[in-house]
Amino acid sequence: MEREKEQILYVVIPCYNEQEVLPETSKRLLEKMTSLIDRGMISGESKIMFVNDGSRDRTWEMIENLHDSNPIYLGVKLSRNRGHQNALLGGLMTAKEYADMVISMDADLQDDIDVVDQFVEKYYEGCEIVYGVRSARDTDTIFKKYTAEGFYKIINMMGGEVIPNHADYRLMSRRALEELENYKEVNLFLRGIVPMIGFKTDVVTYERQKRFAGESKYPLKKMLALAVDGITSLSIKPIRFIVFLGMFIFVCSIAMLIYSLVQHFLGNTSIGWTSLIVSIWAIGGLQLLAIGVIGEYIGKIYLETKERPKYIIERVLR
Repeated sequence: MEREKEQILYVVIPCYNEQEVLPETSKRLLEKMTSLIDRGMISGESKIMFVNDGSRDRTWEMIENLHDSNPIYLGVKLSRNRGHQNALLGGLMTAKEYADMVISMDADLQDDIDVVDQFVEKYYEGCEIVYGVRSARDTDTIFKKYTAEGFYKIINMMGGEVIPNHADYRLMSRRALEELENYKEVNLFLRGIVPMIGFKTDVVTYERQKRFAGESKYPLKKMLALAVDGITSLSIKPIRFIVFLGMFIFVCSIAMLIYSLVQHFLGNTSIGWTSLIVSIWAIGGLQLLAIGVIGEYIGKIYLETKERPKYIIERVLR
């Protein structure tokens, strides 16, 4: 894009019980924003926006203190805990009203703040969306590394378009955010929705660091829930898989019927206990799996039809 003047940048950081990392995160972000402003890369009206997602510790109190100490810090307080994706969306939609470009990142300092310069440069080159992609997963355990890689492969196989090794560290222009606002679904999976927007995009690679302090807000249970949400929010292929599986089992049942008739006419009428038990357990398990997958989709339809708000903002510090 033609650069007529410095554009306004907002950095949006969802926070849930982040009192241990907030002082260091705010300090490093302030240094980075000051550097960008001094070099004329962004406007002096640029801000750092912390979104408090119903924290139970001193997170909101610390955000208020930061805002009082320096107007570059802004705060958005949700009325209750709504989850990372909803908190992030609330911050993005609030920042959209004031910023030309918005960068979202986590508060734990695992995302490399130093590559913010590259995000901004690619924005000025005309990119509406810039994805932060991990160059390696060396800091992950072997279990997390292979499950994460498997997750991205499954999502893409199921028809969802996601960027491998990308979480929620990205830059979006105001135009892209305005289009994101048109996606009304309650079951949010931003990593899958943002690529649907289109426009000119690019990638910035970085090395993800270990969490600076505190505990991870995404234990195994939440990671599995996010994976299920991602698959069922982006694709109906699991239901189609059940249809083909049902057809396959039907063909197998025809084959077993023919086999039973042949054995009957040959005089071998004894039925094996093992084959009977295995068949019962196999069919029973497949039926429960099918009901579960269909139920997951029905549950999402139920939530969507209610049209409940994804988040409620209690207070904004500006």
